[in-house]
Amino acid sequence: MQPEPPQRFKYLQYGIDGISAKVLSENLKQLEADGLIKRTVYDEMPIRDEYSFTDLGEQMRPIIQTMADWGQVYIAQRT
Repeated sequence: MQPEPPQRFKYLQYGIDGISAKVLSENLKQLEADGLIKRTVYDEMPIRDEYSFTDLGEQMRPIIQTMADWGQVYIAQRT
Protein backbone atom coordinates (compact mmCIF):
# COMPACT_ATOMS: atom_id res chain seq x y z
CA MET A 1 0.00 0.00 0.00
CA GLN A 2 1.43 3.37 -1.03
CA PRO A 3 1.68 6.06 1.66
CA GLU A 4 -1.15 8.58 1.58
CA PRO A 5 -0.08 12.11 0.66
CA PRO A 6 -0.71 14.79 3.31
CA GLN A 7 -4.25 16.18 3.25
CA ARG A 8 -5.52 19.65 4.07
CA PHE A 9 -8.39 20.15 6.53
CA LYS A 10 -10.95 21.29 3.94
CA TYR A 11 -10.10 18.37 1.66
CA LEU A 12 -10.73 15.96 4.53
CA GLN A 13 -13.98 17.71 5.40
CA TYR A 14 -15.25 17.55 1.81
CA GLY A 15 -14.37 13.85 1.70
CA ILE A 16 -16.47 12.96 4.76
CA ASP A 17 -20.11 13.49 3.96
CA GLY A 18 -22.03 15.37 6.65
CA ILE A 19 -19.16 16.01 9.10
CA SER A 20 -18.96 19.44 10.69
CA ALA A 21 -15.69 21.34 11.02
CA LYS A 22 -15.97 21.09 14.81
CA VAL A 23 -16.38 17.31 14.85
CA LEU A 24 -13.60 16.80 12.31
CA SER A 25 -11.28 19.07 14.28
CA GLU A 26 -12.00 17.20 17.53
CA ASN A 27 -11.37 13.83 15.87
CA LEU A 28 -8.15 14.98 14.21
CA LYS A 29 -6.88 16.29 17.56
CA GLN A 30 -7.63 12.92 19.17
CA LEU A 31 -5.94 10.98 16.35
CA GLU A 32 -2.91 13.25 16.71
CA ALA A 33 -2.85 12.72 20.50
CA ASP A 34 -3.05 8.95 19.89
CA GLY A 35 -0.04 9.14 17.58
CA LEU A 36 -1.89 8.03 14.43
CA ILE A 37 -1.61 11.27 12.47
CA LYS A 38 0.77 14.21 12.34
CA ARG A 39 -0.29 17.83 11.80
CA THR A 40 2.13 20.09 9.96
CA VAL A 41 1.48 23.84 10.13
CA TYR A 42 3.05 26.11 7.51
CA ASP A 43 3.81 29.72 8.40
CA GLU A 44 1.86 31.26 5.52
CA MET A 45 -1.05 33.63 5.18
CA PRO A 46 -3.60 32.25 5.34
CA ILE A 47 -2.20 29.56 7.64
CA ARG A 48 -1.96 26.21 5.91
CA ASP A 49 -1.95 22.93 7.75
CA GLU A 50 -1.72 19.37 6.49
CA TYR A 51 -2.45 16.03 8.09
CA SER A 52 -0.60 12.82 7.36
CA PHE A 53 -0.32 9.36 8.86
CA THR A 54 2.50 8.61 11.27
CA ASP A 55 4.31 5.28 10.95
CA LEU A 56 1.80 3.82 13.42
CA GLY A 57 -1.09 5.24 11.41
CA GLU A 58 0.32 3.77 8.20
CA GLN A 59 0.41 0.36 9.88
CA MET A 60 -3.30 0.70 10.69
CA ARG A 61 -4.39 1.77 7.19
CA PRO A 62 -5.23 -1.77 5.98
CA ILE A 63 -7.42 -2.28 9.05
CA ILE A 64 -9.14 1.07 8.58
CA GLN A 65 -9.68 0.35 4.87
CA THR A 66 -11.22 -3.04 5.65
CA MET A 67 -13.60 -1.40 8.12
CA ALA A 68 -14.53 1.29 5.57
CA ASP A 69 -15.17 -1.35 2.90
CA TRP A 70 -17.40 -3.31 5.28
CA GLY A 71 -19.31 -0.12 6.15
CA GLN A 72 -20.01 0.58 2.48
CA VAL A 73 -21.36 -2.95 1.97
CA TYR A 74 -23.47 -2.67 5.12
CA ILE A 75 -24.98 0.65 4.00
CA ALA A 76 -25.71 -0.73 0.52
CA GLN A 77 -27.49 -3.75 1.99
CA ARG A 78 -29.68 -1.59 4.22
CA THR A 79 -30.94 0.66 1.42
